[in-house]
Amino acid sequence: MASTDPHTSTVSVNGSGGAIGPDENERNASDLAGLDALEVHGESERVPVGRILTTKVLPPIVAIALVLTVWQLAYWAEVKPEYVLPAPLDVWDTIHEMWLEGTLLEYVWTSVSRGILGFLIAICIGTPLGLIVARVKLVRAAIGPILTGLQSLPSIAWVPAAILWFGLTNGTIYAVVLLGAVPSIANGIVAGVDQIPPLYLRAGRVLGARGLTSVRHVLLPAALPGYLAGLKQGWAFSWRSLMAAELIVSSPALGTGLGQLMENYRTMQNMSGVITAIFLILLVGVAVDLLFFSPLERRILRSRGLLARAA
Repeated sequence: MASTDPHTSTVSVNGSGGAIGPDENERNASDLAGLDALEVHGESERVPVGRILTTKVLPPIVAIALVLTVWQLAYWAEVKPEYVLPAPLDVWDTIHEMWLEGTLLEYVWTSVSRGILGFLIAICIGTPLGLIVARVKLVRAAIGPILTGLQSLPSIAWVPAAILWFGLTNGTIYAVVLLGAVPSIANGIVAGVDQIPPLYLRAGRVLGARGLTSVRHVLLPAALPGYLAGLKQGWAFSWRSLMAAELIVSSPALGTGLGQLMENYRTMQNMSGVITAIFLILLVGVAVDLLFFSPLERRILRSRGLLARAA
């Protein structure tokens, strides 16, 4: 018989009529509290510096060291002639020489400034285009397959046409960048909108969110993970498109970006310079992801209680 004394341990009855003791009640409460406190615990707990070093810093350092070791061994084994396969130190000497000449940052900034400007223009075009495609069935039926086809089309295929349209100008470069990035951004936001639970949209309408208000307060926040994925892919496509355009569209009036730099070194048959340009292109791509997209993604995941799962 269960005690009715409020000062004694409470015994509850489960749905099948069996008694649940106080220890089981406390255990269930602690489990629920742990689940409820997961997000708070994940945010407040500080990761030890040693763990960060072993899980985040050490693996890429080891990978780079292995690549350099294999590269150096291939150089010593004379797998290819020296003018085709230079040593890692030869590439470092090329980078150091450009740094002393003061041209290294100039080359990088020429390409990065073009990439950022083209990417921002692509966002301004791709975002409303994606929203229209996602919400208007007739437009999706007409344009959706075209966007998918444009996304799969190699960006370098647009370079000859862009040269005929705009000549050897920056317009050609930006046209290629936009044609490469806009479809990815638009398709990203379409995918994000498609994944929104219908309940969110109905709740927004009940609360009076319609038109641009619905887009601002319901669609974009709910589609943010898919939209961010589209932005990341859009940046990758814009950067690749930019390099493809710079490889072909070469003119003294345009300045020297990383793509033009690589083509110039190829013309001079300077393999150290070609590898240097490739390394700088890769470095910019990694830096943009680490300094911009990764922190933004972590912030979004943290705001939605998904940081622990992402880690």
